[in-house]
Amino acid sequence: MSLKTLKDVTYFKLNNEINRPVNGQIPLHKDQEALEAFFKENVEPNTKRFASVTEKIEYLIADDYLEEAFIRQYTPDFIEKLYAFLDEQNFHFKSFMAAYKFYSQYALKTNDGTEYLESYEDRVAFNALYFADGNEELALSLADEMIHQRYQPATPSFLNAGRKRRGELVSCFLIQLTDDMNSIGRGINSALQLSRIGGGVGITLSNLREASAPIKGYEGAASGVMPVMKLFEDSFSYSNQLGQRQGAGVVYLNVFHPDIISFLSAKKENADEKIRVKTLSLGVLVPDKFYELTRKNEDMYLFSPYSVEKEYGVPFSYVDITEEYDNLVANPRIRKTKIRARDLENEISKLQQESGYPYIINVDTANRSNPVYGKIIMSNLCSEILQVQEPSVLNGKQEYEELGTDISCNLGSTNIVNLMDSPDFGKSVRTMTRALTYVTDASDIDVVPSIQNGNRLNHTIGLGAMGLHTYFAKNQMEYGSPESIEFTDIYFMLLNYWTLMESHAIAKERGEVFHNFEKSDYANGRYFESYIQEDYQPKSEKVAALFEGIAIPTGDDWQALADAVKKDGLYHQNRLAVAPNGSISYINDTSASLHPITRLIEERQEKKIGKIYYPAAHLSNDTISYYKSAYDMDMRKVIDIYATAQKHIDQGMSLTLFMRSEIPEGLYEWKENSKQTTRDLNILRHYAFHKGIKSIYYIRTFTDDAEEIGSNQCESCVI
Repeated sequence: MSLKTLKDVTYFKLNNEINRPVNGQIPLHKDQEALEAFFKENVEPNTKRFASVTEKIEYLIADDYLEEAFIRQYTPDFIEKLYAFLDEQNFHFKSFMAAYKFYSQYALKTNDGTEYLESYEDRVAFNALYFADGNEELALSLADEMIHQRYQPATPSFLNAGRKRRGELVSCFLIQLTDDMNSIGRGINSALQLSRIGGGVGITLSNLREASAPIKGYEGAASGVMPVMKLFEDSFSYSNQLGQRQGAGVVYLNVFHPDIISFLSAKKENADEKIRVKTLSLGVLVPDKFYELTRKNEDMYLFSPYSVEKEYGVPFSYVDITEEYDNLVANPRIRKTKIRARDLENEISKLQQESGYPYIINVDTANRSNPVYGKIIMSNLCSEILQVQEPSVLNGKQEYEELGTDISCNLGSTNIVNLMDSPDFGKSVRTMTRALTYVTDASDIDVVPSIQNGNRLNHTIGLGAMGLHTYFAKNQMEYGSPESIEFTDIYFMLLNYWTLMESHAIAKERGEVFHNFEKSDYANGRYFESYIQEDYQPKSEKVAALFEGIAIPTGDDWQALADAVKKDGLYHQNRLAVAPNGSISYINDTSASLHPITRLIEERQEKKIGKIYYPAAHLSNDTISYYKSAYDMDMRKVIDIYATAQKHIDQGMSLTLFMRSEIPEGLYEWKENSKQTTRDLNILRHYAFHKGIKSIYYIRTFTDDAEEIGSNQCESCVI
């Protein structure tokens, strides 16, 4: 038997029986039967066997499955010791979906695809050895974190670590264009290269002059952003890793750009084929001024990036529209057009109802809380990466006269349920920070020099979290309740504290800090003031019990950290970001990211296989009432949870809002009928803005015919 000739298997049938209630009860035991059958019928007979760990590794190296260099940093005795430790942990998948996802998507297979060459323990071992870079103590610590599923590297890292034939370890990229043909040409080449090596690409078009803007004195010459969008869509379609996956990209445009209406129209189902983009994602950068104008129901002006750059001497993205708005309106040298702000707001909501797009980046909110020197001008394919950038200047040969900084995303996630059971919470987080640091240090993407330069200077990482709803249900807390908000506040404060501690330790060890550290609020101490002054000790008995045995830093602890950072600096410009979760959350047997689950029994369509069902983690009679579907939940509760976490996260979060086309009665007090309207989305966007939310990812709408509009298509940033 081989993986190509599997037949007469029972595990899919057993798994499907979960969705057939028996006497009104969910037959969860069928999932365990499916799991057992999967190993018996699929994994065990189709796994290549070796006499020893050393024999296996030598085979994998000799046949070009594993890189040799990282293995040779360790002695065979140590590797045997590491494997013995992993075996002692007695790891078992907890659901059929978890095992199926790992073996179908992550486990290394023979070249002909007939046998498995890795178990979960193998993949953990190779990740630990790779990221520890020869440090035996760190390798054991990383193995400990991963085998207990307290830490989950992002999919590109977890999948590729140690493999001889692999893609990059990083998750995604952000590049900016400036208003000239050289930058556009270089940007298209960069997108081709980045899509080829893996990961989604975010591009901001805000600096490009609008349609009909002058070129060298000729009126009505420019074509605007629409043709450039089409060029990028074609580029991603072409550069698809030899057909293994669809290239993925998102384009961002400032809401005050004159092409904003046509930009949004490109995603409409009835759009003209000349302008319609089918696979490209859309995002809108929204300054505070837009919310003010819509709230007051006033007109808004759209400003020509060409004339703004000519007047201010910097690209459009780097001008503070909110601060300069009145000056821009009054300046006769600035080309501008006038529309109704609420008309544009409604267009955004209509498109979100129809497609789930555009993503919303509250760019002033992001910059207001940004502790480092520079300006955030865009985000990534999943809206959680928010880092400062600097523009490049290119000459006629598309050579860099001034090399700016663009962004690569180095991501990983804590599993909240399991990390809360860690014997040493702080050590766990510090170990995860070391693993992510290796990814940023090892990344050297020279095909796009601005990406390479940004990574070299800033050493950015993004540690996040998954399983928040699972943790709430397991501990019988309502999602969005005061206790759940209190827990979220303390948990993310702890992530912030311990990543700062480790970033400081690395800076001290290496005598190196991130670029422009001395100009940051970390260096002058302002960043730490609220933590020094505020008491984060648990207030409720429930939350105090949950954090029992976990040290909660006091104001004095924060003061000591502030003093140490001021003296020695930080290695990482950015440390925290909450990405969405895809298949990896199933492997971790937990809910995705921080948002609520959508179904008690989730239904997944698996290509040629058919439907697979995944019961919510820890689902039982005790937890079922705490597993309310996101589609039946007031989205203000979700926003409140995310806003609480956001206080401690220096970047952003992939916040998805879940709506029904027919909204349950009584869910929102402003509703007079059940039909979802643009007003509902407008109100929720304003609520999120006033709560300090930096970005909104998809709007997912569950329709009357059980279709989901606006589902996640990115497989690179989803951890």
